[in-house]
Amino acid sequence: VVEPGGEDDPVVAELRDSPLTGPDWLPGPAIGSFLAAATVMRTRAFREAGGFHPGIWLGGEEELLATDLMRSGWWMAYLPEAVIHHAASAVRDSTARRVTGLRNTLWFTWLRRPAGPAVRRTLYLLATVPRDLASLRALGQALRGLPWVLRQRRPVPPDVEARLAALERAQRRGSARRYVG
Repeated sequence: VVEPGGEDDPVVAELRDSPLTGPDWLPGPAIGSFLAAATVMRTRAFREAGGFHPGIWLGGEEELLATDLMRSGWWMAYLPEAVIHHAASAVRDSTARRVTGLRNTLWFTWLRRPAGPAVRRTLYLLATVPRDLASLRALGQALRGLPWVLRQRRPVPPDVEARLAALERAQRRGSARRYVG
């Protein structure tokens, strides 16, 4: 719940209505990502997956960790009874956050998605983000990071890619991942 208004974060619908299916023992719908500030996680899972990547900070860092959790065999679930209230900083710079978020989305895509899906998602992002200085800055930063990204690239196996593709299709229909601001 985003304060002070008390509305659900747009990501909540994406998580609640996840297209993923998981084992029957999950306590809620299977999910493929999460909100870092609204998550309970096993320490062992966090450590086995490598934790948050040091190159991706505050703005999409969850997507990479969630993918690494899936690769490690961990399952994540949405629990509607777990309600977290988040009071975002009033001094945040929404444009700077958008630049970082788009850059990190591109880095995640290049780090973990197989070549074909990575190219497709990159082209989709470039075609759908606003054509402005912030998007250009994000692309410039992403390209400057390409050497380290390529050195650390570890595409996911087909079963994890199938889940990422299902999530991507659902995300395109949602309102949570719009690089505006």
